[in-house]
Amino acid sequence: MAESPGGIGGGSGSHESGGDQSPQSNVRDQDRFLPIANIARIMKKALPANGKIAKDAKDTVQECVSEFFSFITSEASDKCRKAKRKTINGDDLLWAMATFGFEDYIAPLRVYLARYRELEGDTKRSARGADGSAKKDAVGAQLGSDAQSDMQGSSSSTDSIAHDIEMKQ
Repeated sequence: MAESPGGIGGGSGSHESGGDQSPQSNVRDQDRFLPIANIARIMKKALPANGKIAKDAKDTVQECVSEFFSFITSEASDKCRKAKRKTINGDDLLWAMATFGFEDYIAPLRVYLARYRELEGDTKRSARGADGSAKKDAVGAQLGSDAQSDMQGSSSSTDSIAHDIEMKQ
């Protein structure tokens, strides 16, 4: 994968990940990008059961999503640094998304974040599992289905993308 200047893990510009880190050539792809299996699973959910995704399409989306997350996280990190805080929270990420013009996604993501916090609080109070992994899986499954129904119809661009994918097949 070719990497443009100023990309994830190095380069110039205000959105470097980590500031004074080692040059980009020393950063492994697996450290710069989200796992391809996760990307592919999300992409497959938007396709019909018999739909297929080319490897280069997965790679491109992996790079784009990772870059997007890097920009959002960097902006949220800058805000936290100015406020003399060391921890980025969900509200900081939503603020950064609004800063970059993604206002249409803020409302459904706020609902998702509130539900996550509510369900996560319930699991912290419960003492079923030693590490809580089963509870976290349940929280993720519940949030995933709720978020899908909340986000349906909330963004015409999402519907348009799904429609375009269906039409091309």
